Amino acid sequence: MSDLSVNSILDATGGATTTINGFTPTVSNMAGRNKIINGGMGIDQRATSVTGANWTVDRYYYNTGTASKGTAAQSATAPTGFVNSLLFTSSSAYSVAVSDYFGFQQPIEGMNISDLAWGTADAKTVTLSFWVRSSLTGTFGGSLRNSGAARSYVFSYTISVADTWEYKTITILGDTSGTWLTTNGVGIFVHITLAAGANNLGTASSWSGSNLLGPTGQTSVVGTNGATFYITGVQLEAGSVATPFEHRQYGQELALCQRYFRKMLATVIYARFASGFCENTTRASTYIPFPTVMRSAPTFTTSGSFAVYSGNSVVTSVTVNASDFTPISCAINGDGSGFTVGQGALILAHNDAAAFMALSAEL
Repeated sequence: MSDLSVNSILDATGGATTTINGFTPTVSNMAGRNKIINGGMGIDQRATSVTGANWTVDRYYYNTGTASKGTAAQSATAPTGFVNSLLFTSSSAYSVAVSDYFGFQQPIEGMNISDLAWGTADAKTVTLSFWVRSSLTGTFGGSLRNSGAARSYVFSYTISVADTWEYKTITILGDTSGTWLTTNGVGIFVHITLAAGANNLGTASSWSGSNLLGPTGQTSVVGTNGATFYITGVQLEAGSVATPFEHRQYGQELALCQRYFRKMLATVIYARFASGFCENTTRASTYIPFPTVMRSAPTFTTSGSFAVYSGNSVVTSVTVNASDFTPISCAINGDGSGFTVGQGALILAHNDAAAFMALSAEL
């Protein structure tokens, strides 16, 4: 497949020379078409590998009910034009049971798919495109599903050559039935299936009133010890033509990811996280505004060692927690002893460059 670039569909002055997906492209109106966030797998705030159901690179969930059959993580192996991919490596030759499932899943917020009008007579066609590479060949697939898992479209594609990047496009007629949320809940689940049992497989290229994940005959990546599967350049857009992948600026992509998850990592041993004052003798209360409005009031987790600096002294026996959550801010509290009411205070990492605080409003 030859690469299609923006320059190939625009003339030298920026004027359009063709029509794609029902509109005339220009430099400005080609932006914002990808419903997928972090399709190039470049944002990885958690920076960890997972072996059971969990979030991996930003906005992608390793979806499985059977842990320890493989590892999912960001990879630096990528096709030309990309830097990263999402990699799954099988850890055994596992025989998939009828109800098993393994895959990468991105839940797209309903507000971001409202223009598709799914569930109505005006439902728009969409096109899914991506780059994929595997040590295995054969039939692979996935599905698009609604939040209630009552509607699903199974798609399939073929990997023809092992250990070689291949570009895939799948065009899907919009669903005129079912309930597709246009709120801040899940609008569409996009599932890239690594393996699934018979109960989760069905006929490709059709809508179903059930919860299906992949096509009958799906190759099982977990069925071969050491098998690998890479994916990147994932794009879901309105229309029947796959346009060039939308490479957003790093800051734009990070901000989109931070609507759902934000990790504040120390990186140095005494990093300052937040400033405030001593609310009483046992609590230093600070405030942080979020860099972007989060999808909902988030949950809060921490890891590592923290301290409170106040009144020219450091209290190291501190427990950090958070309160007063809204989508735009929260209070971070350092609970300890010996504080002076009204004095300024800093919550900082205590000799721990790996300490972090995390806020999650994931779907």
